[in-house]
Amino acid sequence: MASKKLMGRLNSAIAMEIQVSIQYMWQHIMVKGINADTLGDIFKKISITEMKHAEEIAERVFYLGGVPTHQPMPIKIGNTAKEMLRIDKKQEEEAIALYREIITIAEKEGDTVTTNLFTDILAEEEEHHNHFSKLLAD
Repeated sequence: MASKKLMGRLNSAIAMEIQVSIQYMWQHIMVKGINADTLGDIFKKISITEMKHAEEIAERVFYLGGVPTHQPMPIKIGNTAKEMLRIDKKQEEEAIALYREIITIAEKEGDTVTTNLFTDILAEEEEHHNHFSKLLAD
């Protein structure tokens, strides 16, 4: 059985993943400008990845005897493509910090499966962060 601290952080991760999956999907629909098609495709692809993360984490929480949250953190869309990218880059930074914390807690508790799950998810979040960072550099 996982500690209360780990379960709380896992549910925070689910809330964050639900948030960004909705956020990126709305950005996919709402982005405007010369690069809207390209950015829209990027937002849509990452949104689907984030939804899969939420599902994987929820399955883990349920396996560990907890109840997965279904409530997202507050969704932030932005009004321009650049604002959307800035918001998304910050969201990825917050996810990276949280997932590193979860990995540390899971390692201390000897929970190898959770550690491995979040190591894989962390790698994808770092890719998303890198992608948004590159797009903002233009």
